[in-house]
Amino acid sequence: MIAFVKGRIDEITEENVVVDIGGIGCNVKISSETAALLPGINEEVKLYTYTCVREDLFHLYGFLTRDDLEIFKKLITVNGIGPKGGLAILSVMSADDLRFAIIAGDAAAIAKAPGIGKKTAERVILDLKDKVSIEDTFVSREIADQTEKSVDKQAKNEAVEALTALGYSASDAMRAVNMVSFEEGMSVESILKLALKNMF
Repeated sequence: MIAFVKGRIDEITEENVVVDIGGIGCNVKISSETAALLPGINEEVKLYTYTCVREDLFHLYGFLTRDDLEIFKKLITVNGIGPKGGLAILSVMSADDLRFAIIAGDAAAIAKAPGIGKKTAERVILDLKDKVSIEDTFVSREIADQTEKSVDKQAKNEAVEALTALGYSASDAMRAVNMVSFEEGMSVESILKLALKNMF
């Protein structure tokens, strides 16, 4: 299995990037979101990869972060979601957005991906709801330890509940709360006011 590829970008399309590794062009399938975040032609890139080998094909699927790779690997364990479906979902939502949708039971958000119907989206939620955690969505990877110590999880949860009571979807509410710059001892009201600003 190839864990990652690192080299110079030779070509980029919405679904594929060619990485020049020591004079050899390696085709790596990517989501459109990854394509939008890649540096330019001739720039250096490192992609964490998933290797798919079948009788008639050998494909590499690439991601800019290990987090994206891990959520992709979870997605393709769902019956009816192959690598193509996994990339389709990650083309319309980030790894965190997907976690928000799974935890909130927001099948409609997942079903926005090309080729993913409502029943398949509901299966994603059913199969993965126990494999993603609220901490993964609420805590920034860069400041996870600091934030986890200083912010009351109950206050965040109450802020999400308040937003859903106002008519916002659970996934939008979670996303807005997650965008708040938290400080120690913040009240539910303070979190809610800042989260509401993120809704517009």
